Amino acid sequence: MQEAGHTFLARLGKTKLRPGGIDATEWLIGQANIGPDTKVLEVACNMGTTMVMLAQRYGCSVTGIDLDERALDKARANIGKNRLEDSLTVVHGSAFELPFEDQSFDIVINEAMLTMLPGKNKDRALAEYARILKPGGLLLTQDVCFRTDDVDQQRELRRGLSRAINVSVEPLDREGWKSRIESHGFVTEQKSGDMTLLDPQGMVHDEGTDGALKIMFNAMKQENFEMFTRMFRFFNGHKDDLGYVANFSCRTAGATA
Repeated sequence: MQEAGHTFLARLGKTKLRPGGIDATEWLIGQANIGPDTKVLEVACNMGTTMVMLAQRYGCSVTGIDLDERALDKARANIGKNRLEDSLTVVHGSAFELPFEDQSFDIVINEAMLTMLPGKNKDRALAEYARILKPGGLLLTQDVCFRTDDVDQQRELRRGLSRAINVSVEPLDREGWKSRIESHGFVTEQKSGDMTLLDPQGMVHDEGTDGALKIMFNAMKQENFEMFTRMFRFFNGHKDDLGYVANFSCRTAGATA
C-alpha cells in the first residue's frame, strides 16, 4: 500500500501539514475571539499540534477527532508531554458521523482535510460541522485552492496532485470553496495565497531552520528520496496553478444541518 503524502511528510518530521502553513492558521484563529470558555473541536487533529497551541495560548478546552489511531497515539503523547490532559481530549471517529450532540461546540477547526473528500463527501462533513456548531459558531478551514477556472486544467491538476501524494484529492477554486461551504448555512470570509507546504522558504518559516534541515536530511535517505522528489517537483512546479484558501465561516442563526 502506497504511503499517503501527509503521513509521509509527518514521518520525515514535518509538523505543519497545512497548505497555507502557520500564517493561514494564525489568520483564522486570530479572528475567532477564543477564550477560556470556548469549546473547540478539531476534526482530523493528527498529532495535536494545533490543539496544544490553542490550549497553551487561550486556556480553552479542545477535543480532537481523527480516523488514524497512529496519529491519535502521537496526539496523546504530545498532550502528555505538555501536561494538558485536563484541557485536551482526543477520540477516534469520522467527520461523517461526529459523536457529539447538536449545537455543542463554539468552533470547529478542520485544516487540509476537505480537499481529500470527493463531491458529496465534502457535503456530508460540512453538514456535520453545521449540526454540532452553535448558532453563530465558527468553522475554520484551510485547503488547497485552484488558481485557474479552466475546467480542463483543473482536471489535470487534480490528477497530478493525486499521483504526487498517493491520495485521490478534489480541490476547488476560491469561489467553489465559498459556495460549497455557504450552501450549509455559513457566511464565509476568505484569505488565499501561495502554498507553503513544500516551498523551501515556507518550510523554514513553518518549521524553523533546524526543523527544515531535519526534514531535508530525512528526505535524502534512499527510501524517501523518490517520493519526496516527486512531491517537491509537483508542488514547486505548479506554484502559479495551486495555492491555499483559508475560509473563516460563521454559522447563521437560522441554519439547519
